[in-house]
Amino acid sequence: MVKKNEKTQHWLLKTEPGEWSWEDQASNNGLSNWDGVKNNQAKKNMRSMKLNDLCFFYHSGTKSRCIVGVVSVVREWYADENDNGVVDVKAVGEMRRHVDLKEMKSDDGLKGFELFRQPRLSVVKVEERVWERVCEIGDGYVGDGKGDEDV
Repeated sequence: MVKKNEKTQHWLLKTEPGEWSWEDQASNNGLSNWDGVKNNQAKKNMRSMKLNDLCFFYHSGTKSRCIVGVVSVVREWYADENDNGVVDVKAVGEMRRHVDLKEMKSDDGLKGFELFRQPRLSVVKVEERVWERVCEIGDGYVGDGKGDEDV
């Protein structure tokens, strides 16, 4: 279980399930290099990530637009062999109930969510109140210490 501390930041990482899905993340011992980010604002967000920050794992694309899981930052920003920026993340747990984009957009508690204001940005800062509300809508995630299956 990942314990949050007062300094924990929250993020949302978008991926096309055909390129890298939650199943891929989980089957890779939960570890992956989050790379391939081209947008400068998204790169800036990645540079701001700190060890143990929590991130929603978001499936984008035409078939599925929803938050499916949570990962934590296990290695902060570094350059890979091609001099591209990378952050390493590890799966914490799947959302108990996937949270669909349409559902989020219709929820008054999520007004102003950066995902809605910059929908094409692949790495998005998530405010604490938004994090808590999305977790509430999705009944939390495995590993949050709130469910029977976490034991």
